[in-house]
Amino acid sequence: ASLTTRGKAAWCYGRVEVRAKIPAGRGMWPAIWMLGRRPGVGWPACGEIDIMEYVGRQPNQVFGTLHGPGYSGGQSYGKSYDLGKPVADDFHTYAVEWQPDRVSWLLDGVPYFTATPNDPFMQGKQWVFNHPFFIIMNVAVGGEWPGNPDSTTVFPQKMVIDYVHVCQK
Repeated sequence: ASLTTRGKAAWCYGRVEVRAKIPAGRGMWPAIWMLGRRPGVGWPACGEIDIMEYVGRQPNQVFGTLHGPGYSGGQSYGKSYDLGKPVADDFHTYAVEWQPDRVSWLLDGVPYFTATPNDPFMQGKQWVFNHPFFIIMNVAVGGEWPGNPDSTTVFPQKMVIDYVHVCQK
């Protein structure tokens, strides 16, 4: 399932913050992310900012990631954050602070990664994050990265969203 602001609202820069409780278990793949709104430009050239991705087989970690032309899928640019305990046990606040030529990720107010077009990884790659993006929140099940559910995965599952805040100057 997914919720999206596509066709309803898109933003360029600011702080995007979501307080949520995510599902747990092998094969679960909840995500809170943004996709570039550029008519006629497909993925990954439109840009993707993953505010939070979680894979149930790594219960203590969340991922913050950028996808663009030449750095998408398994070759994306980002970092994981290890909470030291299962992320799905509690509500957490997932956020990005997005400025021209800079995206920073936070978990519960703690910054854990910042990306800029000047980073060594980005040399020779196109920075595609200076235009409007819309928000998507979804729960996927299975796939190459999270693996498939097993006998320990409990269903039904849900992602509970407490709030979504978008703040701009």
